Amino acid sequence: MKRLTLHLRLLLISLFAMATAEATTGPAALTAPVRNVTDQLHGVAVQDPYRYLENVRDPAVQRWLKAQGEVARQALDAVPLRAAILKRIEALDAQRGDVVGDVTRLANGQLFYLKRAQEERQFKLVMRQSLQAPEQVLVDTSRISQKTGVPHAINHFTPSWDGLHVAYGMSAGGSEDASLYVLNVASGKTLGQPIPRVPEALVAWLPDSQSFTYNQLKKLKPGEPDTEVYMDSKVMWARLGQPVAKAVPVFGPTVNRTLGLARLDVASLKFQPGSEWMLARTTDTTVPEGFLFAARVADLPLAAAIPWQLISTFDDKVIQTELKGNEAYLLTYAGAPRNRVIKLNLNSPNLKTALSQAPEVATPPASAVLESFSLSKTVIVASVREGTSIGIRQYPLSIAKGNTEGISIAMPHPGAAHVHADAAQAFDDILYTLGGWTEAARIWRFDGRLNGGKNSELALGVAPQKAAVLDVEVTDVLAKSHDGVMVPMTLLHKKGLLLNGANPTLLRGYGAYGMSETAHYSASDRVWLEQGGVMAYANVRGSGVYGQDWYRGGFKATKANTWKDGIACAQYLIKEGYASPATLAIEGGSAGGIFAGRAITEAPALFAAAVIQVGVMDAVRAELSANGITNISEFGTLNNPAEFPALLEMSAYHQIKDGTAYPAVMFTHGLNDPRVDVWHSAKGTARLQAATASLGKNAKPVLLRLDAQAGHGMGSTSTQRQQLSADVLSFLLWQMGRDK
Repeated sequence: MKRLTLHLRLLLISLFAMATAEATTGPAALTAPVRNVTDQLHGVAVQDPYRYLENVRDPAVQRWLKAQGEVARQALDAVPLRAAILKRIEALDAQRGDVVGDVTRLANGQLFYLKRAQEERQFKLVMRQSLQAPEQVLVDTSRISQKTGVPHAINHFTPSWDGLHVAYGMSAGGSEDASLYVLNVASGKTLGQPIPRVPEALVAWLPDSQSFTYNQLKKLKPGEPDTEVYMDSKVMWARLGQPVAKAVPVFGPTVNRTLGLARLDVASLKFQPGSEWMLARTTDTTVPEGFLFAARVADLPLAAAIPWQLISTFDDKVIQTELKGNEAYLLTYAGAPRNRVIKLNLNSPNLKTALSQAPEVATPPASAVLESFSLSKTVIVASVREGTSIGIRQYPLSIAKGNTEGISIAMPHPGAAHVHADAAQAFDDILYTLGGWTEAARIWRFDGRLNGGKNSELALGVAPQKAAVLDVEVTDVLAKSHDGVMVPMTLLHKKGLLLNGANPTLLRGYGAYGMSETAHYSASDRVWLEQGGVMAYANVRGSGVYGQDWYRGGFKATKANTWKDGIACAQYLIKEGYASPATLAIEGGSAGGIFAGRAITEAPALFAAAVIQVGVMDAVRAELSANGITNISEFGTLNNPAEFPALLEMSAYHQIKDGTAYPAVMFTHGLNDPRVDVWHSAKGTARLQAATASLGKNAKPVLLRLDAQAGHGMGSTSTQRQQLSADVLSFLLWQMGRDK
């Protein structure tokens, strides 16, 4: 450890010398100059010493980012254990076999899905004519990447109901800036030109499969700010074989000016074979609530004059919709903080009556949360969460009030199940993926019988190999938070672990949008366990592990509970002997940057190290970016004096204090990140490097690991993911003195 620290110190000295020599051209190396800006916000003087780093197009900022990346790369490559860790992660990933996801089954039996073969780095779009038929590759992203030198990824796909065509969105370099392509399945040829600015899976085919709708973001005019990116998007209607220019706008704030839509209402249409209805649903891309309208498919040619009928608004708390015949099935938390499904007749769609009088068709057991649902031929298929596990329950489409908890499907093993789409609602059986803490994900088929049904494994690729047995103990515990609330946490470690405080322990959490920590298999986690480590997954407030009340307990004004719950979990791990401040690390990514960033700024002495991946660090300025403005509904806005204090408190960048002994910190970020701009990590890095008092003989570094061909993580190749995992584990073990 001493040798590595000296190596890093010498490297930093050389870079500082370069910075001094080029001081007139800006921040060219590690030490970023302070150029403070003071904002007066609601009577508070808010200091921002590194605002200039937000301009990542500035050549001087780019040089500083490059220098930071080089420092991090050399430091991580010098960790003696890193090569062995990477090799072990690669070996374990290979044992997982082929990775298959997003399986979509059509009424004719065709299957469309994404697949990454065990020897390949990227997902391809593939198709089978039936479960037993051979596989046909439709889109090979690896060939495109080889040709261009830039990784490409399929962000979303939607096959036509007849299976003759598939629309898919593809982007480059982790940017998620997808263009929409329409492929003829039989010929393998693309129809017409790609449609730009279709980043989301808001694509729907009409029942006759002759045309489709998609949500398209507007093209920014020169000089327009990034905050305009998601404003005034339009749902476009396009016919097969016609030029893109002939697509017709049919829904959106600038199309339907009398509907009361906000500029940020991003919409999609929903169609269903056998239904004369179509639904239009909006969100701000962040929270699931929004407007819901209904109209008849036959009215679509009216475009802007379609007589849309309002079904619900944000206040009606509808978070998912499905369509079947003349009925809409709605997932809502109105009067049900753990969610319920109600049924609405579209011929007389009175939602208030449905919420108060109509029989519910699905509710979760008292200890569970009904997270999502789909419709099969004869039943509602619901994903029901209990802690970190997700099971599947079946509910009849119509059921008497007071008997709405359905029937649970027996799973092949404990874990979390993900139901695959029966898009046309044509089957009684259910396809799903199941993975667990110690079980790699596999695809299963449940025969659909309500009593005594059977599961059988589906072979859509090379099945996972059984890794050498690692006797893992999985324990669910509760940690008492600052206000007495008990926070659920799942611990993984080898059986027989000595509770002597000497175990490398990694605490992970997120705590936003109602998204919860969920059972899954990870090669990286397994390597950590093999090193004698402990994995701790905390479902802090802001997650949805206990439903809406738990989510709202870490939301806007209550957001502090998110990191205070994390601190309580850290204290539990130390008190119970799993770890000590010398062996405990914390990790959070994206919105989880608030969880991890505020934990280390509020209680730095608890942690040896922290990893913040693509994390939100400056919550005050976040809304001034393209995607940040969509997150006002989650975090609040600096323009609202009632919301601003909590926003400032959750901003880790603004809570960093000079002369504080912070743990070692590694920020990781992709330069093409469209969700959390890379300047969040840049500003966090610069501020911590200037403020930390953890210097001297056993200096704790602050590193910025960058990837020029990555974004928020979506679209990263398996190689990129493996390299990142190896860097994270190596960094943490290095800081815990376990790097040999």
